[in-house]
Amino acid sequence: VQLVESGGGLVQAGGSLRLSCVVSGRTLGTYAMGWFRQAPGKERVFVAAINRSGAYISYADSVKGRFTISRDNAKSTVYLQMNSLKPEDTAVYYCAAKANISYRTYSGESDYDSWGQGTQVTVSS
Repeated sequence: VQLVESGGGLVQAGGSLRLSCVVSGRTLGTYAMGWFRQAPGKERVFVAAINRSGAYISYADSVKGRFTISRDNAKSTVYLQMNSLKPEDTAVYYCAAKANISYRTYSGESDYDSWGQGTQVTVSS
């Protein structure tokens, strides 16, 4: 499976961006999906996850109430809507996929099988 992220860019604090992750090679509905981010000099960390159907969602505490993960299996695309952005949200954002048959979401980096190349998000103060 191949994952390609887009939608990153430079935005002022308080602004919004929507990231997209297009999945090809396999049916999106067979994958649980996640978004992670890596700030300069720091480890990659969990941001949000969504299960195969979209019925179950989880978020890191740092983004709850500001970010929304969603998926459109018909379009083979997963989204991350980011509102009220803060300078500390600056990072490379990665989309990840995990082939599975369960209902759950996954927040561990090692849970995922496939990764995109990342898209840069920079929030200026």
